[in-house]
Amino acid sequence: MLSEMIGILNDWLYTYILVILLIAAGVYFTVRSGFVQFRMFAESIRVVGEKPHEAGTVSSFQALMVSTASRVGTGNIIGISTAICCGGYGAVFWMWVIAIIGGASAFVESTLAQIYKRRNPKTGESYGGPSYYIEAALHSRVLAVIFAVTLILTYAGGFNMLAAYNLQSTFSGYSFYDPATTPWVIGAVLAAVVGYCVMGGGKRIIRFTSTLVPFMGGLYVLVAVVMVVLNWRMVPQVLGSIFAGAFDFQAIFGGFTGSAMMYGIKRGLFSNEAGVGSAPNAAASADVSHPVKQGLVQMLSVFIDTLLICSATAFMLLCSGVAPEASLQGAPYVQMALQAQFGAAGPIFITAAMVLFAFTTLIGNLYYVDNCLNYIVGKIPAKEFMVLFRIDAVVLIFIGAGMEINMVWNLADVLMGVMALINLPVIVILARPALAALRDYTRQRKEGKNPVFRAADVGLAGKTECWE
Repeated sequence: MLSEMIGILNDWLYTYILVILLIAAGVYFTVRSGFVQFRMFAESIRVVGEKPHEAGTVSSFQALMVSTASRVGTGNIIGISTAICCGGYGAVFWMWVIAIIGGASAFVESTLAQIYKRRNPKTGESYGGPSYYIEAALHSRVLAVIFAVTLILTYAGGFNMLAAYNLQSTFSGYSFYDPATTPWVIGAVLAAVVGYCVMGGGKRIIRFTSTLVPFMGGLYVLVAVVMVVLNWRMVPQVLGSIFAGAFDFQAIFGGFTGSAMMYGIKRGLFSNEAGVGSAPNAAASADVSHPVKQGLVQMLSVFIDTLLICSATAFMLLCSGVAPEASLQGAPYVQMALQAQFGAAGPIFITAAMVLFAFTTLIGNLYYVDNCLNYIVGKIPAKEFMVLFRIDAVVLIFIGAGMEINMVWNLADVLMGVMALINLPVIVILARPALAALRDYTRQRKEGKNPVFRAADVGLAGKTECWE
């Protein structure tokens, strides 16, 4: 009954409210910003390599890696497989659309996080996010706390449970896999390792995976490119099927909840998180001379996630010659596609990639959660409280591994949808400071300067903490 209720709520959210809100907000920000995601794409690449404003603080690149580590995970592999198997080829097109227009939303929310960030007077470190700009600009502590609680439920609950499920599902193609027991065994091992790391141990494990994951991500894209090159004759046919499926309006409006558009929007949003309000928590930590710099960097993260890695997965699957079917959704389709091309080595490679991606996603999500816990209590929570909280979070990872596929996906989608329902209207209301900062940045760049932000220059004197 609970699964059915969550499924109904999920269909309702993504059939009406969120589709309209995501597209409307993305188009609004795209137009108001002068198509910033196209006009300043080269600039976003330039600023990502800048050193931090002050030595020893978090750079733009480091903040980008934090948000990208959370974005790039099981959703880039399993999520794309699910979208194609259930929504058809056209889901890939709508995934691209939500990423392109979502880039403008990501720019605005991350610029706002920088404008309204706070600084620890003892360490000099910056911190912030949607809860902070909601309270500072809208003066609503209640709404800010509601958002923080929603983020905690989404990342410590829905997203981590889904990551655990997606990880164990990649083992389903092996002979030792028993659907009744193996998911729980894998869930227990994963929960134990994550628990060891977040309880203060495992620093060596975290450093190891943080180094290996970028390498694995690059190798993953390379494998996808090799598959496409080996099957290059199928590319025109695949592209034709993507666009034909995307504009099959009879299918879309005849049954929207199972259409290519809905699956493309859901899985695209789950993957890149543009407008959801998660990345601003990382963006606020960067030490830059102007808020727009980090807005551009986080905009770039959306493109890396969806237009690069998710597209790599999509073409790898669709050029494999294995036809997508609803019964293959998730890990089975990915494993069959790689096995068709690389034999037994294919499923082993995807399992290794999923283990690394899932682990760093789980750790990264819990660090996002810590930021919101700090906001709610107004300080770093007591050690005893954090131990109990992390035990609960680890238990949820264990439970997620053994859940039913539709239940775990729907739960993650609903919680993510609630975050977007709060954050998107807020950043529309607060867009003016971000757009004013963009105009200020553009003016200074045209004058040949390295832009430096002052709150008074955009009418925010006395309203920000770090830019007076």
